[in-house]
Amino acid sequence: MQIEDVPSPNHDERKFPVDLLVLHYTGMETGEAAFRRLIDAEAKVSAHYLVWEDGRIARLVPESRRAWHAGLSSWQGDSDLNSRSVGIEIVNGGHDFPLPGGKLPPFPDEQIAAVIALSREIVAHHGIPQQRIVGHSDIAPQRKIDPGEHFPWPRLAEAGLGFWPAEETGAGCVWMGGDPGGVNRQLAGIGYDIADVPAAIRAFQRRWLTDAITGFADARTLRRLSQIAALYASAPSSPQA
Repeated sequence: MQIEDVPSPNHDERKFPVDLLVLHYTGMETGEAAFRRLIDAEAKVSAHYLVWEDGRIARLVPESRRAWHAGLSSWQGDSDLNSRSVGIEIVNGGHDFPLPGGKLPPFPDEQIAAVIALSREIVAHHGIPQQRIVGHSDIAPQRKIDPGEHFPWPRLAEAGLGFWPAEETGAGCVWMGGDPGGVNRQLAGIGYDIADVPAAIRAFQRRWLTDAITGFADARTLRRLSQIAALYASAPSSPQA
């Protein structure tokens, strides 16, 4: 894995140790436009890394410094996630620049292979737990939808990055019935900010139930929510050897 150093001026001092990995898509028309913005002092945004479509990796901010990528966000009760995280921007037009016909642009195999290799090094170096490998939409459900429902989370899970459980069948699931407090507790137990519950449900669905992003806790969503909440509750607080 080769990494090119292309420094961005947009960073400052961390206030907390790193224990979070945040994945984004750039959401701009071209990778070059995104790159220029991330190194523009006037833009006041940055990430630690940018991964191009062909798998090239640019390091924009040293991991020892606080990059400006997470914005107003929270996860598992923590705030100032810029101070706690390493951020990876993945070149992809996303929802703002879809393919003709409205289909979301794919993430090329070479690009995802590079994201996996880079993420594994980051997670190992900082001891980041599996339940703290997140997308931007997870930590800012009211504002963000990246890296999008087309991001290949199952492929990352196969490489030991985050979770992807077997398809739910209903067996062994904890039903919350009509208890909205149960839904809220499970969402919060995973890590979501539940100040806006429909937004939190949409963020959950965007990652875990990608063909049903409705914001409604229907029976299928409830079953999936029980699965993921149980996984997060039972996960160790540090990476497994």
